Amino acid sequence: MKTVNHLFRKCLIAAMLPATFGLCACFEDIDESDLYTFTGETIEDYLANRPEQFSDFNYILSRTGYDKILSSYGVYTCFAPGNEAVQHYIDSLYDDETNVELPHNGMTQRGLEGLTDSLCNDIALYHLLYTKLLSVNMSKGTTISTILKRDINTTTDSLGVAINVNTHLLTNIDIELENGVLHEIDHVFTRSNNFVSGELERHPEFSIILDALNVTGLADTLTQTTREGVNYPESDPEKCYIPEECKVGFTLFAESNDVLQKEGIESVEDLAEYARQVYENCARVGSGWYDYYRNNGITVSTGTDYHEANNVLNMFIRYHIVRTSIPTDHLVYEKESNCKSPKCPAINYFETMLPYTLVRLIYQNGRIYANRWTENFSLTDQVGDLGTPGMHPLRDPGVEISSVAIQALNGYIHPIKSMLLYKANVPQGVLKERMRFDDAAILHELLTNKLRHVEKEILGGMNPGGLNTKVRIPDGWCENLIIYNGEQSRVKYLPIQGSLPYNAWTSWESDEVQAQGKYDIALRLPPVPDGIYEIRMGYQAIGGTGTGNRGMMQIFLGDGTYDQASMVPLGIPLDMRKVPSDNGQVDVTTGWIKPSNTDDEGVETDIAMRYLGYMRGSLGQYTMNSTNTARSKNNTLRRILAKVTLHQGEYWLRFKSVLEDETPMLHLDYLELVPEDVFNNETYSEDMY
Repeated sequence: MKTVNHLFRKCLIAAMLPATFGLCACFEDIDESDLYTFTGETIEDYLANRPEQFSDFNYILSRTGYDKILSSYGVYTCFAPGNEAVQHYIDSLYDDETNVELPHNGMTQRGLEGLTDSLCNDIALYHLLYTKLLSVNMSKGTTISTILKRDINTTTDSLGVAINVNTHLLTNIDIELENGVLHEIDHVFTRSNNFVSGELERHPEFSIILDALNVTGLADTLTQTTREGVNYPESDPEKCYIPEECKVGFTLFAESNDVLQKEGIESVEDLAEYARQVYENCARVGSGWYDYYRNNGITVSTGTDYHEANNVLNMFIRYHIVRTSIPTDHLVYEKESNCKSPKCPAINYFETMLPYTLVRLIYQNGRIYANRWTENFSLTDQVGDLGTPGMHPLRDPGVEISSVAIQALNGYIHPIKSMLLYKANVPQGVLKERMRFDDAAILHELLTNKLRHVEKEILGGMNPGGLNTKVRIPDGWCENLIIYNGEQSRVKYLPIQGSLPYNAWTSWESDEVQAQGKYDIALRLPPVPDGIYEIRMGYQAIGGTGTGNRGMMQIFLGDGTYDQASMVPLGIPLDMRKVPSDNGQVDVTTGWIKPSNTDDEGVETDIAMRYLGYMRGSLGQYTMNSTNTARSKNNTLRRILAKVTLHQGEYWLRFKSVLEDETPMLHLDYLELVPEDVFNNETYSEDMY
């Protein structure tokens, strides 16, 4: 029997386009005898059999052809609004006077018949998922990517499970049907078609930050939605999912007027004066902390030309913007990470639009904080533990981020509860720690395009008939990735989760990046403050032959450039095929031995491994669905690539295969940038986590 996913592949794509492209023409040639073979109700049956409740929503589905899809085989989730909810929503669309360029949001008349094909398409696809989602999975708060490729965000309030804040699940939920599950909801999901700054206009409590965005001209920079110049391959040998576009997104961390007023800020002029007090001397020789500006002789401007990138107000706002669309439950990965130990807190770093600066996010005590500073972080005075009480005093509580975000067309606005600043204690305190960057997080487009940790069922719906566990990353799709030799380097992303058949793997945040073929690629390092650093690379060695084995590559470092001729090699080639022996003896190449086979839990052999350029994996990093840690696994290693002086700026790592065989692959799990204060501390040792 034909599979419906295969039959509807072109229709699924067409359904996402305006009607002028022929939304439903592809249904004319389908043999419908294969589609209606269920003994129970499908999602479409459930809706059609209850016209007094769902005739309006079903009308919208029929305008897009999705009534036929929801009559067929497959696995879907449908959030179904009742007739009253649909009528209320279309009235709100028709009465909306904010969109002067598109009166009535394009509706031709009040009522269902006045909806355009495009509006029907958006409404329908925004209420459907390519996977089965039960209410229990929504109760703790999550972000869900719909077939429209727009997020819905769930929380729990006094009325129960809330979706996009103003919509709630009704009593009839988790209705199991032949091709998925249906939830009845009390409102149509509302979605914003405003860019980030435009959405901020709808929230007067942020009027001062909005004024600052406008006077600096940064509001205009937040209007990009897609990236051009991408070289999309026509096909992939493994039938991996190939994105059809690259969405560009933004995240704005925003102080409300109430937060600003606590600092005496009543206007954008007051905010500029506040920013002057913070940033005026940040690049001063001898006492400044903004290394990039100081090293490059950039003078901070305190004038009223706020459009200048080096103006204090412009700098203030830039540090609030990240070029990634980040929903709340992706700010950190306390859920998806394999680091299950409470001694290994969930941390993420994001690069802001203030040149070469990072904001650090941490999940602690059920809250997320930006730039929270705990002294001696990553250091310990104990073996296999974080240290004795008192050695990690809290020096700065950081900035708490609200649990409820505002979603825009091309990103998110996260309200924050105090002032977010790139002040001296960020480079000199907060970032004086072992910074571990998941490689998939460095390729931030994966998150913006809803592919980071995407479930295999959703990926399968997007890629019918293909491999539903891998994403092919096109050349030019990621700004932090350079592919030098086109199709000879096949770069892939594996959104590994517990539902996937990789239970023996120990990937840091449960996903990984790979390259196959005669690969030659470069990855941009996250920017760090001036200092001496160890650059480390986490990976899993696999020997033998076949498509799953690892390769051997030469690694190069580029200072300020990814030009191949200007990069310097970092030691000898790394052979990922060499797996340390686990026979109770010390491995000659790496110095590895299982810690439990030593008298001191591997402390002395840790030192020996470092001399050979290797480290064990993290003690807090677990193999999926087991209690085995990366530290105890002989194939989960860290390679010390270099000890170098880095300046706050741009650096690239190049990975070039040295094998003629195109089968072996490069495995990229995470990178570590570790300041000398950590790896060579005179008082404490780096912890094992």
